[in-house]
Amino acid sequence: MRRLDPAGAVNAIAIAGIAAYLIWSGAAGGTYTLRVLSVAGIYGLAAIGYQFIFGHAGALALSQGTFMGLGAYVSGILALRAGLPFDLALPFSVGAPVMLALLVAAPVLRLQTHYFALATLMISTVALLVATEWRSMTGGANGLGGVPGLQLLGVTVRPGWPLLATVWSFVALGAVIAWWIARGRLGHAWACMRAAPNAAAAIGLDAGRLRLLAFLLSAAYAGLAGSLYVHVIRVVSPDALAFPVVIACLTIVVVGSRLRPAGALLGALLVVQLPEWFRDLRDYYLLAYGVILLLVIVLAPAGLLGTLERGARLLLPRPREPAPAPVPFSGRSGGTGTVLTIAGLSKRFGGVAALSDVSLQVRAGEALGLIGPNGSGKTTLINLVSGLYRPDAGRVLLGGADVTGWRAHHLARDGIGRTFQTVLLVDELTALDNVALARTGPRERALAEAAFLLERMGAIGAASALAGELPYGVRRRVEIARALATDPVLLLLDEPAAGLNATEQADLARRLRELLPAGIALLVIEHNMAFLEPLVDQMVCLDAGRVIAAGAPAEVKADALVIEAYLGAAPAPA
Repeated sequence: MRRLDPAGAVNAIAIAGIAAYLIWSGAAGGTYTLRVLSVAGIYGLAAIGYQFIFGHAGALALSQGTFMGLGAYVSGILALRAGLPFDLALPFSVGAPVMLALLVAAPVLRLQTHYFALATLMISTVALLVATEWRSMTGGANGLGGVPGLQLLGVTVRPGWPLLATVWSFVALGAVIAWWIARGRLGHAWACMRAAPNAAAAIGLDAGRLRLLAFLLSAAYAGLAGSLYVHVIRVVSPDALAFPVVIACLTIVVVGSRLRPAGALLGALLVVQLPEWFRDLRDYYLLAYGVILLLVIVLAPAGLLGTLERGARLLLPRPREPAPAPVPFSGRSGGTGTVLTIAGLSKRFGGVAALSDVSLQVRAGEALGLIGPNGSGKTTLINLVSGLYRPDAGRVLLGGADVTGWRAHHLARDGIGRTFQTVLLVDELTALDNVALARTGPRERALAEAAFLLERMGAIGAASALAGELPYGVRRRVEIARALATDPVLLLLDEPAAGLNATEQADLARRLRELLPAGIALLVIEHNMAFLEPLVDQMVCLDAGRVIAAGAPAEVKADALVIEAYLGAAPAPA
């Protein structure tokens, strides 16, 4: 039986505590209290949706209130004008925000950081103006009253406990779906995109598509929350689209948790209930409310649930699950031809020429070493080959096909794998999950294939450990295994021996050489000549962005220009 890890235990306790609080508070209070708890659940549902775009995708969107208000208006108008009850109007009240999100996604999701936030804020402003001015449809500033109560399958849900139970049933269902999505491959892909965008692109993950999915999910949840809201409050007005709704969702997520649905529900209860607890302070209750929220944010920057999870991980050991039985997979068919051709490649950054007219070739089953002093353009070269940069001139051919200027995730899918000078892993995922993220197909098979690659790289013992807890040398092996999981024909390695001792270097070199008979081509950047020389078949030396020598390792080492620019003169004999 699988044991619950500390974070899972904290979430289970939080869910039990929320359920107990709802029962106790509802029983002790009256109709008004039950109504407030229903509203808290609705805001919790909207906040769970907001976690997708703000927490998982890492984008500060200010449009959640717009999506929630649109869902409320659609459901309210359909109920009043067309007589549609809540359940029959639900596809429209959820679909309208999703369609709006899809409509604005193309121009908005291209933006980053505060530009994205400002663009989504402008969408909210326009929606508020439309709701206020379109009086014939929306009722203008006064809104629309007399919205019928919640109806399901032809039965009107009575206020009080029945309404509370119905609302929180939707909340629970939404939380379970969000939890299921976040713990699967999509959630892991979002985690990789947040932690290391370049690494995500290098294993074939399309950041634009991932952000779009998060945006659409946030809109769908907000539409459902808005539809519930209008049938609980029984009135819809421009207040449902106003900026305070966005601030409430943002506050709930920051206070509770950016990633955990249970944290969003905990934050919603706190944010909605705090003003009620401080009503006796009269003129000062808003001040007390603000001070409490500020203290929570300062003392628990990871959110209440995130802080409790961290504490639990420090106090309780995390159970180690055994790795699945390794399953080999058949990769792309190897060959004997030229895998990579670089012709006249150039790249400038402002007035600095990082690369100037560089040409080289790598054949299938061959390892090419790339050496040169710091700043010679080595990493720039593989960034161009892997699609992180676009060249100013020249061509890159992969197996004879011109792939110049292709985006990184397309090149990863087409056969280019790579590692980075600084290891880029998702620390909160296990080593096994980090590698499986780059595989396709069913999750169970992906995990088994990831175990095979970890075993091949000598890191199977770390399969169930969190990547953030691994020593540097093991992290490097996990990263190489993840690059191999993309099934590359060309593997780009940026200083793979960094941080390894002599024994580890020799073992890694042996394991990399064992890849060559399958037809994989290696392009290796490395300063450690003792590691590189026995590994590679050919060597190229760069200096100031230009090729100054190319050939067999012994020839390049003996070249006068290489000795002067990089290796230095050998000491005179005593």
